[in-house]
Amino acid sequence: MKHFSVMAAAGIALAMVFLFSCQNAGQPGESAALEKKESIQDRVIHIEKEIFTEIPQVPRWCDRLKLKKQRINVGDCELYVEEEGKGTPLVLINGGPGGTHHYFHPRFGRAAKFSRVIYYDQRGCGLSDYQPGKDGYSVEQAVEDLNAIRKALRIDKWVVLGYSYGGFLAQYYATKYPENLAGLILLGASPGMWVDMKPSRQYDFLSKEERDRMREIRKELEKISEEKGWSDEKSLALLVYNNFLNGDWKRQNYYKPSPEGMARGCLYEWNYDGKNNFRGGISNSQNKIDLTGAFGNFPVPTMILEGRWDLTWNTDKPEILHKNHPGSKLVMVEDAGHGIYDENPEILFSTLKEFIKGLSKVSPTDVETYKAYVADWDRKLKSSPFYIIRASGYGQMSMASLAAAYKKDWCDILDDPSLFLKLGFAHYETKNYAEALYVFEKMQHAAEKKQNEDRKAVALIWQGHMLDLMGKRAAAVALYKKVADMNNTSGMMHSQYGLEYSYSPYARERMKTPFVRVENKEKN
Repeated sequence: MKHFSVMAAAGIALAMVFLFSCQNAGQPGESAALEKKESIQDRVIHIEKEIFTEIPQVPRWCDRLKLKKQRINVGDCELYVEEEGKGTPLVLINGGPGGTHHYFHPRFGRAAKFSRVIYYDQRGCGLSDYQPGKDGYSVEQAVEDLNAIRKALRIDKWVVLGYSYGGFLAQYYATKYPENLAGLILLGASPGMWVDMKPSRQYDFLSKEERDRMREIRKELEKISEEKGWSDEKSLALLVYNNFLNGDWKRQNYYKPSPEGMARGCLYEWNYDGKNNFRGGISNSQNKIDLTGAFGNFPVPTMILEGRWDLTWNTDKPEILHKNHPGSKLVMVEDAGHGIYDENPEILFSTLKEFIKGLSKVSPTDVETYKAYVADWDRKLKSSPFYIIRASGYGQMSMASLAAAYKKDWCDILDDPSLFLKLGFAHYETKNYAEALYVFEKMQHAAEKKQNEDRKAVALIWQGHMLDLMGKRAAAVALYKKVADMNNTSGMMHSQYGLEYSYSPYARERMKTPFVRVENKEKN
């Protein structure tokens, strides 16, 4: 069996946290008492002495609710779709990438009183087929699948609601098919913008005791997983379940979920095609899309709903998203985190009802004007150095193409150290060491401006590498010494070169022995 590394799964576990709703008191079948619910502001520290090696079995909501269920053929696979209610069609796009429709249950049954609610699992997730598109999994394919569902259900226009990552997908769908939208709702949505934002607040309410306990859980579960031969999926689910029991719920929720809600989340709310790199394919395609400026004259009624205590982002996120949708309405929901629909449902569903009932018809002329605007926006985006660099891969062919497209004045426009790093690699790849040195110097200046000591260290190290390769050993050693004197033990990995290092310790090594060129192991 493949050895499961709990530490290596930390990023996926974090993504799973994004999806877990708070199954709180008052829900059918839940055991939570009708008393004041514990919130993050209570700062209660609860530590479980034991580690749970099984997740309590609770039923799937889909098996308990009266829903119309079907599988819809979208050409090369079938997608799982549910419906309830009558009226204006409202399609729900869940988050992830890798989540399922399940966590919208049972709360969105309220929306069935004033709309035709449509749930579905995206290709490669949940109860839908695990079948990559012709180019693998991508947001482009996800958008086409969504539109295929609309056609199969014979819907002319619908309201699209995107939650978390689904908010990004909903926005991207809107740029492709504005003529099919009656309204757009962004619920705790990923902005999908290449902008500087304040750091996440996810750890603001976690105590030292809880963090320490979760580190112990990771180590103990890794050992147990190896002994019992668990699958990666089971090990990961148990990691998330135990972490939630020991306070990790505070990163995404305002109210503490019930034990049943935690179990249900681990069992049903996170299932995706790991064998065919679902998350990697989606993330790679998503990272090439910048929605900044995409909604300048968007004619479709748009509402943005944000939880006041959504710690996924910081306090600047709601207004950043709102400004990118000039004609939208922003609603801040109090006493709610990332799962607004579950934590403050009264406010959410009354607001949704008012929005949907008050929708006005969208002018076809305005839609055509917007489509022309989007075409121009897309052309400008794809010709910008930001897009060209971000859209490039790290393999040999991609690096060579990036180096060929490079223009020196790009360095006067860029301000992101990460983009400078990739650009510097492109010149290193093509053995243009002098230009690579120039780019890494620019990277250093950008890092200093942003007060990013880690990126500054990387920039200095790679300047030293270039000087070594150019035969300027004394100058290289001087730069390595600067990094060594920083006493920075953080590190970085460049998987395409098989390089992994801690900044200052590595710099001390390079002061003794010069850097020797390493070749790119990835072709594409």
